[in-house]
Amino acid sequence: MNRKQLVETIRDKRSFLCVGLDTDVNKMPAHLSKDKNGIIEFNKALIDATKDHCVGYKINTAFYESMGVKGWEIIEETLHYIPSSHFKIADAKRGDIGNTSAQYAKTFFETFPFDAVTVAPYMGEDSIRPFLEYENKWTIVLGLTSNAGSNDFQRLIVQKNADELSLVQGPNRNKAVYEKVIEKIASWGTTENLMFVIGATQTADLENVRSIIPEHFLLVPGVGAQGGSLEDVVKYGMNEDVGLLINASRAVIYASVKKDFAEAAAFAARDYQQEMQAFMK
Repeated sequence: MNRKQLVETIRDKRSFLCVGLDTDVNKMPAHLSKDKNGIIEFNKALIDATKDHCVGYKINTAFYESMGVKGWEIIEETLHYIPSSHFKIADAKRGDIGNTSAQYAKTFFETFPFDAVTVAPYMGEDSIRPFLEYENKWTIVLGLTSNAGSNDFQRLIVQKNADELSLVQGPNRNKAVYEKVIEKIASWGTTENLMFVIGATQTADLENVRSIIPEHFLLVPGVGAQGGSLEDVVKYGMNEDVGLLINASRAVIYASVKKDFAEAAAFAARDYQQEMQAFMK
């Protein structure tokens, strides 16, 4: 799915909701079996219930990879069940030396026909370049995350002079690692094939991120169960093309853990969609 198609889908559906299929067998409704068939039944019911209210789905591969071959089979069947009209993200957070990344890119863009995959940028350009070489595919780079450990590296100040301890304002000020990462990576691709993950609980930084990459799409997790504010994300992160994919996982897929789980998921997704519609121009 290219950018034009994504933007058209968002505007047609009046939604920029992405539903995260982070299926944990320990949280599934008790009446469903905890085997492959039960997980697939759960995922398909959620897709049926939410597809009218969202524009995409994000499959967190860790929840499936931990099950071995069976997990990859669940990924494949779930992925093929998602309508072709919806954006499909592999939340895999890959990133390795170039020839290894090339195999990861082949996995998620050829073997499994995802539209996008999340990657970690720590190893630099040659670890990301293989993903960017695919036409009409998206590389979603970790930019600024919401976890407590983000302070360990992402917010460290890159000083122009090791002896200069005071920060300066304006274009010559010292910058945080995450700012340098986003600036650098934005030059490797385009707004047609690059997105960035920006955590919803970091809304104070969204305005700054937008000053660096005003046109790129942002994948924003953390709204809902993790406490992020949709209103704040829209206020500081929306651009003329909307430019946002708001991911909601637990708040939707575990809206109920009873037999009405699919109905509850539909209501939760619809609530997000209606709130999003109110923010759209």
